[in-house]
Amino acid sequence: MNLKKIWKNRKEIYEGIKNSVIRDIYVEDIASKRMAICKECSEIDKEGSKCEMPGTQPCCGNCGCSLSFKTRALSTECPLEKWKALMTEDEENKLDEL
Repeated sequence: MNLKKIWKNRKEIYEGIKNSVIRDIYVEDIASKRMAICKECSEIDKEGSKCEMPGTQPCCGNCGCSLSFKTRALSTECPLEKWKALMTEDEENKLDEL
C-alpha cells in the first residue's frame, strides 16, 4: 500500500466514497458509463493484485484506484485518458458546500 499516493489523492478518494454512499442519479449515470469503459480496458484488475487498498477490486491496474470509487469521483479522470474529469476539485468543493 502506497500511503503517500493515497494521501495525495485523498480528496478524490473521499469524493468517490461519498458519492458511493450518497447516491445521485446523475453521478450513477456517469459512473455507469465510465465503468463500462473500464471493463473493456486491458488495465482492469479484477483480482485486486494492483489495488492500492486491498479488497477494493476491481481496480485500475494503472493507478491502483478502486473503480467503484474512482468512477464516481467527478473531479478525477482516467490516467489513460479514456474519460475526463467533469469538474475541477474547486468546483466539487463548492458543490459540497451547498
